[in-house]
Amino acid sequence: MSIDAEISRLLDVMPASGRMLTKIVSKPQQSKVIDAPFAPPWNRESRPIYINFDLWRRLPRGQRDLLILRATSFLINIRWFKPDINQLIVLAGTIGFVVEIGQGDAIGMLIAGGLTAISVRQIWRDNKSIQRELDTDESAIKVALRRGYTEVEAAQNLLEGVENAAKLEGRFILNFTELIRTQHLKSLANLSNVDIPQEIK
Repeated sequence: MSIDAEISRLLDVMPASGRMLTKIVSKPQQSKVIDAPFAPPWNRESRPIYINFDLWRRLPRGQRDLLILRATSFLINIRWFKPDINQLIVLAGTIGFVVEIGQGDAIGMLIAGGLTAISVRQIWRDNKSIQRELDTDESAIKVALRRGYTEVEAAQNLLEGVENAAKLEGRFILNFTELIRTQHLKSLANLSNVDIPQEIK
């Protein structure tokens, strides 16, 4: 497999927004097959998707397609700035912090800074939640439908991609989040009648 040819093929598989906002980078030294690190809000550059092509080439094409679509969906759907209560608290806390600095009020600065930190932490947690992981899988499957896959095929390829990537990385036990995701994907692929309980989401 030529790395340049595979990157070019993967770019064709990705949605246009993915091509604009992300960048595929070969990283042979990493232990993961594919890694899409969580991007902080101050990162204005293209968000990298790191691939170990020595491991990547061992996966069937369908699994590679769904894993790249999943990584792309994860990065382009990070929601740092959206209108909700946490965003308003961050904004109010930041403004309050700046005002309190101007007034030299240490207690006010502490309160405003604390509110801001708590809200930023909640936004971070929302972006890393189980529901967000499941939504990202479903988003990747929706894009795959536009690439000629059926929903069942896409879900099965993503399911097998998650499981096979873990094996290639030397992990024979999936972590908790991966177990939840694979159970949900089995349901979408019609391989199981049991989906994950609503309270886990």
